[in-house]
Amino acid sequence: QVQLVESGGGLVQPGGSLTLSCAASGFLFSERIMSWVRQAPGKGLEWVSTLGTSGFVNNYSKVAEGRFTISRDNTKNILWLQMNSLKPEDTAVYYCASLRDGKSWSSKKRDDYDHWGQGTQVTVSS
Repeated sequence: QVQLVESGGGLVQPGGSLTLSCAASGFLFSERIMSWVRQAPGKGLEWVSTLGTSGFVNNYSKVAEGRFTISRDNTKNILWLQMNSLKPEDTAVYYCASLRDGKSWSSKKRDDYDHWGQGTQVTVSS
């Protein structure tokens, strides 16, 4: 059974930091390109970051570049997203997802990902 379980979300003040985790099971995590996407209330899906299978090749959205860091441990089947200098506009439900082969690394299309976690809420507020 495929599972992606996110954790680490919560309430943080502007300027603060959070690290999200995504524990994967039921599929060959090490062979999959993985992404973080988010959805703010009343808005569509927004791509945040993508990481290649080896963990060395990554891609960030403009809003994430310089503030967020994506990483993975293929021995533990875990994906992380370290978020610094958080802003109120980062408030959203954050999902980890596995990207389908051949799809864009910056996709915001739900169907371009085949496995999803349940999401973890991040709220940035004073």
